Amino acid sequence: MSSATLSGRTVLVTGATSGIGHETARQLAASGATVLLHGRNAEEAQAAADGLAATTAELPASRLVPVSADFSRLEEVERLGRFVAGHYPQLDVLVNNAGMAAPERHTVTSDGNEIAFQVNFLAHYLLTHLLEPALTSGPGGRVVNVSSTLHRTGSIQWADPNRTRRYSRLAAYAQAQLALTVFAADPRVTAVSVHPGICDTGLLHLYGHEGATPAKGARHVVRLCEPSTEIVNGAYYDRSERVEPAPAATEERTVKRLTRLADVLVGHTA
Repeated sequence: MSSATLSGRTVLVTGATSGIGHETARQLAASGATVLLHGRNAEEAQAAADGLAATTAELPASRLVPVSADFSRLEEVERLGRFVAGHYPQLDVLVNNAGMAAPERHTVTSDGNEIAFQVNFLAHYLLTHLLEPALTSGPGGRVVNVSSTLHRTGSIQWADPNRTRRYSRLAAYAQAQLALTVFAADPRVTAVSVHPGICDTGLLHLYGHEGATPAKGARHVVRLCEPSTEIVNGAYYDRSERVEPAPAATEERTVKRLTRLADVLVGHTA
């Protein structure tokens, strides 16, 4: 990978303190980008930035900017969005990577949403639209959603997105990944989704017992961040190959319906 492929570009990576997000941040910075590394709190984000600066040769600390927000609290997501928009009026790429496995027991955030649906999808929905002006202020701005092949097993429970009546952790996780994949087809920003492969991260137990290294998965994410990679809004990639997502992800009616639902759940109608 050329050290200059992303020179002069600014990228925000959510969930950048571990796993694929951390490796994505490392590779982006090594390619010349200024990387905003998001963590759940300031201490974790700073430690991630310091660790990359210390372990990556010739990587200036000035290209690693720690930012923080707990995605289980939408007020913190909004604060993050306004901070980034205020300090970086032109943002070249937003990598929506932060994620969690749904817990064994049904859990609702203080905002009233099932926690996996909020952390994996709603927080990214809100953040993306807060950053829409920055992402569209220059040519080539894009969003890369780190999704999962498990979105194919998901269904969005429109009348009960919190799954209060019938909860399954796998179904809750799949619903969130499907929503994130559908969201890539939103016409307000240029976005794609990518399944980076089964990797040895904290989510490995949802897929199996063995996985590729996070660095290998991150390469598929980074490729979609590069301006030389032309993307089509709403496209879905399984690693490096563009394939068709679940049928629901390409339905205009579903995109509009999800937008209406998400606007209500995040209290954002702009």
